[in-house]
Amino acid sequence: MNTVSIDKKAFNKELIRLAFPISFQSLMLAMVAAGDALMLGRVTQNEMTAVSLATQVQFVLSMFVFSVTGAGSILGAQYFGKGDRKTLSDIFNIMLRYSVAISFIFFLACELFPEMLMMIFTGDDILISLGASYLRIAGWSYLMSGISQCYQTIMKVSDHVKPCVLISSGAVILNIVFNAVFIFGYLGAPRMQSKGAALATSLARLIELFLCIFVSRGPGHIRPCLKRLFARTGLLHKDFLRQCLPLMGGSLFWGVGFTSYTAIMGHMGSDAAAANSVSAVVRDLVCCMCNGIGTATGIMVGNELGRGNLEKGRVYGIRLKNLSYLIGFISLAIVLLVTPLIEGIVILTDRARGYLTGMMIIMAFYMIGRCVNTVTINGVLDGGGDTLFDMYSLMVCMWMIAIPLALLGAFRFNWPVLAVYACTCLDEVGKIPWVMIRFRKYKWVRNLTR
Repeated sequence: MNTVSIDKKAFNKELIRLAFPISFQSLMLAMVAAGDALMLGRVTQNEMTAVSLATQVQFVLSMFVFSVTGAGSILGAQYFGKGDRKTLSDIFNIMLRYSVAISFIFFLACELFPEMLMMIFTGDDILISLGASYLRIAGWSYLMSGISQCYQTIMKVSDHVKPCVLISSGAVILNIVFNAVFIFGYLGAPRMQSKGAALATSLARLIELFLCIFVSRGPGHIRPCLKRLFARTGLLHKDFLRQCLPLMGGSLFWGVGFTSYTAIMGHMGSDAAAANSVSAVVRDLVCCMCNGIGTATGIMVGNELGRGNLEKGRVYGIRLKNLSYLIGFISLAIVLLVTPLIEGIVILTDRARGYLTGMMIIMAFYMIGRCVNTVTINGVLDGGGDTLFDMYSLMVCMWMIAIPLALLGAFRFNWPVLAVYACTCLDEVGKIPWVMIRFRKYKWVRNLTR
């Protein structure tokens, strides 16, 4: 291929325009988990740990919803680049159908079998009871978030990133305020502790959904066509499933695998579970930058490929892949710098505090792989529809290496907690060479529109 020259100033401006608000949105969403952990950490260690374990159910749900909205984002970015708004509306309808059905199943499970769900993550009766109470209330939020995520996906790919971020960030701020009110019983509200965190989440998601629907009624926005919500869309539906199913496979491999990591640490004792819960919150906060750039990458690369500018899309992908390494090392430094601060905020036992220090050091190096893979796989490769690779890499690196090692270390060889935790961080770092080989084959350089 002949390389094309690009306007670096325009490239950087477009990247910042997309990545900054999306990173901020990701940060605000992560702040909810951080708020739960910090506030409940001021109540008791068990309250904090139970909610952290219970939210793994939402994490698994988010993997299903991500596969649906991810497929919508891949096709939507290319069709928006082509200027086909009618097809974008049809993509919106398809996303809604699948997302609502999946969210309703998880809602029913939380309402009918919350104790069984908690038993997956811990054998501690106190944590099971607290977590089940949380899930019965928080389950209502799952119904609403599935719909609002579809609205926000369409806003991002159709050049309405700013209102999307304002809605999401506003909902997060309300969630944190509601957390303080209902967890501690401020402003005359009852002191509900972990149940208060669940109620706060449900109220915030309700307001978020209302705002998404209201804002999308404005001019220039893509809206679902309710008259054709269940209409057959032929080839478009097949194209959607062609992107969605590999994404769902990859999401489930990653989501269930990550949940398995949490379950393994949860069965190694309450101190290990507590330290892992805090480190997970820090990880999600620090990952916001690479998540934002990864999403922006998919949009930028997808727009160019959808316009037929294949060589320009390839050059964009190369620049963004290179940038991911810089983000990884910056994230490493941030984790190490905030470790003393985090240890001084959260109330933990001495043993849990020792575990947390070691986990933060290990996680700092994990962040390099996480950033590189997020931008390269979820941004560049997915932007061109190369969605199968993510599933293959997760199957090998996570399910054939990291998880078996962690299971054997925890339950067969009785390895130290930090050694088991290190096993759970192997997959992201270990697959970097494989990712780079796949990237350089340039199978992702293709136009998916019809």
